[in-house]
Amino acid sequence: MITAIKGRGALSNKTGRYESLSIQSVDDGWQVFEDEVSKQQTQWQYENNKSILTSNQSPDIHFDRSINPYRGCEHGCIYCFARPTHTWLGHSAGLDFETKLYAKSNAATLLSKTLAKRSYNPAPIAIGVNTDAYQPLERKLEITRSILNVLWEHKHPAYLITKSALIERDIDILSKMASQSLVSVCVSLCTLNPDLSRKLEPRAASPKRRLQVLRNLNRASIPTRVSLSPIIPALNEEEIEHIIEQASESGVSAAYAIILRLPHELQTLFPEWLNEHYPMRAKRVLKAIQSMRDQRLNNSEFGERMKGSGPRANIIHQRVKLACKKAGISVGRDFELDTSRFKVPSMDGQLELGW
Repeated sequence: MITAIKGRGALSNKTGRYESLSIQSVDDGWQVFEDEVSKQQTQWQYENNKSILTSNQSPDIHFDRSINPYRGCEHGCIYCFARPTHTWLGHSAGLDFETKLYAKSNAATLLSKTLAKRSYNPAPIAIGVNTDAYQPLERKLEITRSILNVLWEHKHPAYLITKSALIERDIDILSKMASQSLVSVCVSLCTLNPDLSRKLEPRAASPKRRLQVLRNLNRASIPTRVSLSPIIPALNEEEIEHIIEQASESGVSAAYAIILRLPHELQTLFPEWLNEHYPMRAKRVLKAIQSMRDQRLNNSEFGERMKGSGPRANIIHQRVKLACKKAGISVGRDFELDTSRFKVPSMDGQLELGW
């Protein structure tokens, strides 16, 4: 029997889709397998990478390059679209994603080398898009902070997105970057209900704490926006206006929303979670998701994967626009950042060159 595990989002740890052999638990009355899974502790190891920037040409997002200092994420958000990427490493998108973490130890060094290339053209780098750059492991390793130091030193712009209060540690760097239009921060906030948040995002900061983070960032003159993502129909959908109102009062300049995405293994993991925590709503929620995904649980086509389609999706986005208008903030994910200040890193003792 699958049951919730305290402090974890996923309920199971099914073998990844790239593995030739799969492991399936069978209840023989002893519950040994389930006990072992429930006691699974967070493990991490360094990963020595050859490159650090990830490029994309997606028309659905507002940046073409990103850095993810970590693989896997201890926050354990059950809805995380990055969970299936863990199967590339031979792990499960379930509990493995939350407990088997990889840290890119040479991220700052690689970034400096990348910025120094003759072919490099500066444009804002998004940090923490797949997995949170301020997840608990960052408190110990400070890889994200080392990346920010490189960006500040060379006056390179960056977008950050997080749901962690740990970002307040780096206000000293972020405020300097903000003073030269080099940074903006997006805080992910999909519910103000602490009970729902604990189930959806078991090791992330509470909604109340995230609103405080927004206030603290804005006091430091760091531009912020809020991401109401994901919108889960019949679960957090009713909170749209209230979240935008509270975020506006906390000082954000803009807001946007993404409809729940369920790629690959999430089509199993999310229904498991839903049936455990909200069994009376499960069928209704899944049916509503399908109504916005061409009668499927996911549609990965450009133009629809973030927004969804159909009447319900259109109403959700209209509500976001109206709520933003009422709150006096913008709708969208773009902040204009300055690339003209960029300084090419000096390598091998060469002088820095202005861009």
